[in-house]
Amino acid sequence: MKKAMIIANPSSGKEQAAEYIDHINMQLEKLGYETEKRLTEGEGDATRFAKEACEKKMDAVIAMGGDGTMNETVNGLAEQPHRPVMGVVPLGTVNDFARALNVPLDPEEAIAVLGGSTRPADIGRINDHYFLNILAIGGIAEAAGEVTSAQKTTLGPLAYLVEGLKTLKEKTPFPITVEADDGVYEEEALIFLAALTNSVGGFEKLAPEAEAADGLFHCFIVKDVALPKLLRIGANLLKGDFQEDPDVLYFRTKKAKVRSTIELLANVDGDLDDPVPFELEVLKGHIDVFIP
Repeated sequence: MKKAMIIANPSSGKEQAAEYIDHINMQLEKLGYETEKRLTEGEGDATRFAKEACEKKMDAVIAMGGDGTMNETVNGLAEQPHRPVMGVVPLGTVNDFARALNVPLDPEEAIAVLGGSTRPADIGRINDHYFLNILAIGGIAEAAGEVTSAQKTTLGPLAYLVEGLKTLKEKTPFPITVEADDGVYEEEALIFLAALTNSVGGFEKLAPEAEAADGLFHCFIVKDVALPKLLRIGANLLKGDFQEDPDVLYFRTKKAKVRSTIELLANVDGDLDDPVPFELEVLKGHIDVFIP
């Protein structure tokens, strides 16, 4: 009999996780899975549970929660000798990972695809840990990293935009150097982004060309420009023309070294905890995910 572990964050989705666990059990049991349940209580729990599933050589790990739960689960799966297929049941505010993989955002619909078709997905490595979606540096990125759970519950993805806009009046550029596959980029920047997917903060037009398993970071450096040009850049982001803007440097790379002459923190999948300098690498198609 195949075995699966359900990792659920009980505080996600207005505490709806408990009512969905039985539905996941029923879906997997009819496909011949024996299931175990793990509920997270604090930071790092999902990572520890996912590693346990790898050690037990389970066939599937179902992560239920927001992007934070997905990130922790992947950190438990990454570079393990045995990696179960990952299932995604999104209960967060933004659910970028689910959006990028076309996993339904409705939990019941997401549960219905578990145990079926799979597709590979890239993950990113920064130094000694991993991320699913986006790395960002700059005042806007730092503000987004400080968005509270209450703000996300009230405003949804707009909470990131609101906090980011507050930083515009204090527009603080920073020097950045990025060593990429095709050369070295040096710039006075307002923000640096390295995206693995096309969905960032709920906006699905940041990098329209990005595919879930293309093996590339889609990188953007927004130059230090006056406020009118910055507003134009924001409008182009909403239209899906971000990478075409004349004040945005866009490049793709499999690896990168990022450094600066000042102290900076990177926002990695929503958490502010990685100081510059650091090294990035894409692990191409590193995990398999259940999809429709």
